[in-house]
Amino acid sequence: MSDGKPGLRPRFWERFPLTRLRDAEWEALCDGCGKCCLLKLEDAETAEVAFTCVGCRLLDGETCRCGQYDIRKQIVPDCVVLTPQNIAEIAYWMPATCAYRRLYEGKPLAAWHPLVSGDPESVHEAGISMRGRVVPEFEVDEDDLEDYVIEEDL
Repeated sequence: MSDGKPGLRPRFWERFPLTRLRDAEWEALCDGCGKCCLLKLEDAETAEVAFTCVGCRLLDGETCRCGQYDIRKQIVPDCVVLTPQNIAEIAYWMPATCAYRRLYEGKPLAAWHPLVSGDPESVHEAGISMRGRVVPEFEVDEDDLEDYVIEEDL
């Protein structure tokens, strides 16, 4: 469904490796689920990652998008900017539904992905996104993060 959108080649995600995507194509891979902006806990011994329902202070819990995307690193210095160059190191803590992770692992985009469905709401309608399920970071004491771990498979 990328036809007609400026900067996007038809079905680019099937035709080109991540390292050969244009900037607009890379950005278009984001399905808008908001999961990558959830605070995570990583076990130092096992490297197992647990997602919480606590969103970064910049995450809008309704749109599931960063409220300050272009300047996020200035506001949240620890924000990790995903790139084709660092996906190999970061993929393990991205949600299993993430388009970047799926493509990196050689899997296709899911049917609900907006690039496939043609509808930016499909990720929310499929129940994949965190819409309406995010607790803002400023409402949670860092010592209590374990109490907000999400048990569902992300």
